[in-house]
Amino acid sequence: MLKKIGQLFITGFDSPEPSEEFLEFLSEEDIGGIILFEEQCNPHSLAESNIKKCLSALKTVPFIGVDQEGGRVCRLRGTPAEFNEPEEYGRKNNIELFEEHYSRALYYLSSLGINLNFAPVVDLRLNRSNTCLEGRSFGSSPARVIPFIEKAVKIANKVGIISCLKHFPGFGAAGNDPHKVLATADYDYQTFINREALVFKAGMGVGADMIMTTHLFLPLIDSQHPATFSQKIVQNLLKQNLGFDGIAITDDLLMAGAEKYGNYGDRALAAFQAGHDLALFGRDFRAARAAVLHFKDAYRNGIITDDRLELSLDRISGIKSKLAAPVI
Repeated sequence: MLKKIGQLFITGFDSPEPSEEFLEFLSEEDIGGIILFEEQCNPHSLAESNIKKCLSALKTVPFIGVDQEGGRVCRLRGTPAEFNEPEEYGRKNNIELFEEHYSRALYYLSSLGINLNFAPVVDLRLNRSNTCLEGRSFGSSPARVIPFIEKAVKIANKVGIISCLKHFPGFGAAGNDPHKVLATADYDYQTFINREALVFKAGMGVGADMIMTTHLFLPLIDSQHPATFSQKIVQNLLKQNLGFDGIAITDDLLMAGAEKYGNYGDRALAAFQAGHDLALFGRDFRAARAAVLHFKDAYRNGIITDDRLELSLDRISGIKSKLAAPVI
């Protein structure tokens, strides 16, 4: 079981090309996935080359993920990969144009070897002071946003790319940025059910296989823990109440919004105990390595059980099995 713990992690590297140290880490721990950033994806031939190098180091099929949301959050620049920001499509309510642009982009991403897009953004733009979401949301109401989310997931399923709805349980009402500080919002459970949950359920209903949480504190739902480390939010709200049986992944555990919750290993373990299946460590694979070692110690000491590990590992392998068989 110790050899399988690496499957619970997605990480990246901090140089244009993967170092030997990074590739050795992938190989030794059989890491579950790689995330690529803009400097590793342009020109597009670099992305393809980097993916091939990473694949050569791994024994099992990894997730190869990017954030290709549109607009300012596009890891691959230029045609045919880049497209407009979600807010523009939503403002014009132009589903047909979005379908054309998103389909073109995802088919191209797939041709390069990318099989996971950390998109679409499900958040409702409820707080205009939230600069982190500027341009990234399709709108402020479920009625406006839902058709775009459904279309995005259906396109990805057809192409054979995993969609990741984000950021659970909905970060649009917050006024601050979890990249810089722990975000906070004041909505309660009933508001969530009548507003944010509608959009997530729509994405789940058409086959979204992954949902990303974020470093968001909701004191009216969990007065002790932010979403990343909250069993009430991940295990109870997402998995039990909404019935989501796909992969729950953390937002980047390197963000400032997670810093107060211990070292890298503490963060990953607390997120796992809250109900997550995958831990994300952006550009710092050495942080991921420290977290993997921490996980192994926790397993040896009985803090993590075989049953709990197998639950996430089975979920991950089940979703990965879809990568070879796009939904037509």
